[in-house]
Amino acid sequence: MGTELWCGGMTKRSTRLLIAVAGCGLVLSGCQTMKAGKSLLPGQTASSASVLAALDGGLVAHAGVELSKNDKQRALEAEYRALEAGDVGQSVPWKGDDASGSVIAAAPYQVGSQNCRQYTHKITADGKDTEAKGVACRNQDGTWSPI
Repeated sequence: MGTELWCGGMTKRSTRLLIAVAGCGLVLSGCQTMKAGKSLLPGQTASSASVLAALDGGLVAHAGVELSKNDKQRALEAEYRALEAGDVGQSVPWKGDDASGSVIAAAPYQVGSQNCRQYTHKITADGKDTEAKGVACRNQDGTWSPI
């Protein structure tokens, strides 16, 4: 194979290939996440407001807990982050002015052509703990809708 240099058990050629593959993975991983209100998917223009609106109030709206507008916003943002990028079983915490909570998403699964996830939202407000469970599926435009 000509003159290939070895580096930690790998040839220079295989090292370059590994770096190229890793670089592609980093580029592609950015296609699934939202940063500062930018598009969720290439060619899409979903705003953070439309992303949260698609959650239709999320689990927090159906938990029977009164939250301020600011606290609801933080809770919905945590739901979105857990669904979109949360590792299985990873807690995505949030803290508002008068309440706090955490969202944990289960492993994604397919329903037809959509990715779906079960998730749990634990909320502490007025000294009471509340837990709500549900399922949301990812839409073609990158938003999540509860089912």
